[in-house]
Amino acid sequence: MNSWIAAGLGLSLLEAAVAGQPLRLPTANQALFQPGGEEHFFTPTSGKSWTSGQFGCVRSDGHQFHEGIDIQCLSHDRRGEPTDPIQASADGVVAYISRHPGLSNYGNYLVLRHQVEGLEIYTLYAHLSAIRQDLKLGDTVRGGETVATMGRTSNTRQRITKDRAHVHFEIDLVASDRFAAWYAQHEPGQKNDHGNFHGHNLMGVDPAALLREEVRLKGGFSLIRFLQSQPEMCRVTVRAKSFPWIKRYAALIQPNPVASREGIAGYELSLTFNGIPARVIPRAASELKSPGKFALLSVNTGVHDASPCAGLVRQRDGRWSLTPHGLELLDLLTY
Repeated sequence: MNSWIAAGLGLSLLEAAVAGQPLRLPTANQALFQPGGEEHFFTPTSGKSWTSGQFGCVRSDGHQFHEGIDIQCLSHDRRGEPTDPIQASADGVVAYISRHPGLSNYGNYLVLRHQVEGLEIYTLYAHLSAIRQDLKLGDTVRGGETVATMGRTSNTRQRITKDRAHVHFEIDLVASDRFAAWYAQHEPGQKNDHGNFHGHNLMGVDPAALLREEVRLKGGFSLIRFLQSQPEMCRVTVRAKSFPWIKRYAALIQPNPVASREGIAGYELSLTFNGIPARVIPRAASELKSPGKFALLSVNTGVHDASPCAGLVRQRDGRWSLTPHGLELLDLLTY
């Protein structure tokens, strides 16, 4: 490990960062946990500061969403190419492998599926130079097991240079297991090379914030509490009694005596800035005030203004409404 990264970190903190937690970083770069270590951890876009390698509305002056974090390389070969091993962030199963870098701006990438506190979550590792050849769909992996090698593959016009070699790392929830069918219906004629693992179907949480919270709380960390503590950007209702999200993420559903007594006619969703329904409340017909399938109940303007890049809602003439992109997201979630 880089000596600067190790300096100042007690062994117990390093151990907490990489072991005994639901999730861990996928490389030996642990500078995330060192005060002031961000510039040694995040890989910036060309000509920008390290903040552009973070999760969120950090690109194009806050108008472009970065779905994960870009983790700096620590080791190179004689040609200057990255050699950092990429390790599974937790025990899991190989859910998707793309060894065709020309098919995605992720280049070669790997997706693992994990079960944490009853939640099905996914970790994604992108721009890989190589994915372990023996790995195939359905294989079981252990947290910390080497699954790939860091690289700089992509299909973007501007290539990733050697000095910017990194792994793009995401922690995701899946919007719908019917995404491929939904996409074929809504985007006829558009090719979908990645099925349900198309980027539009993966909804990311901030890996850096999550992992730092794990270290801070040690054994007291809860993924469910972390997700439900994310700031609410808006609240909506959907007139749908059953859809994939509430089945896969039933642990995020909160009780409602009225719906239990009268029957469920729909759900109220508390959405993060990028549309994750972090809190879900069943609603009876008597509680649904709008006759439409989707209704916007409220907007947290502070959260929206701080993170506007997902573009789910907009304000015109003093009134807030769902954008076409926001309506599209709700349609996918309830498809």
